[in-house]
Amino acid sequence: MSRIGKKPISVPGGVTITVGENNYVTVKGPKGTLSQQLPPEIAINQEDGTVNVTRPSDEKQHKALHGLTRSLLNNMVVGVSTGFQKVLEINGVGYRATKTGRNLTMALGFSHPVIVEAPEGIDLNTGERNTVIVSGADKQLVGEVAANIRGLRPPEPYKGKGIKYSTEIIRRKAGKAGKTGKGGKK
Repeated sequence: MSRIGKKPISVPGGVTITVGENNYVTVKGPKGTLSQQLPPEIAINQEDGTVNVTRPSDEKQHKALHGLTRSLLNNMVVGVSTGFQKVLEINGVGYRATKTGRNLTMALGFSHPVIVEAPEGIDLNTGERNTVIVSGADKQLVGEVAANIRGLRPPEPYKGKGIKYSTEIIRRKAGKAGKTGKGGKK
């Protein structure tokens, strides 16, 4: 049996789960509402404060969907109760980010400022020391927005300039080795 799929999902207080026709699941909580169509073959059972996910058989397809369905459902529950966030660091001389309304204006070494618009359900904030905090209830959307911001100026390995995740480690390369002695031809 799937190690992930057989774990029960504990539903915190204030979160309601509604399973509709063909496993259309709606999860409501203090951080918002998320809805998603989950695979109809997988059974979702609610019992006093927990949700269990079961599969009909041990076919390869059902095994694959078992853990996936449980993970998607758990991400929805965690998202509407506590939310998700990704922290990005901006490194480089003159590189900075400022919040203007719901949008983010960044100076990234281009001849123009880069403006990032926050999609619905995502909050973009600037922290101390050139950090950008992407937060929201939908884990997939938070990761996608953070990846798009990082893609504006990926970190380069020589000086480490660019936008990186706070947990990311950039492997640094040695620069060009200088010549020894006097330069020129003999």
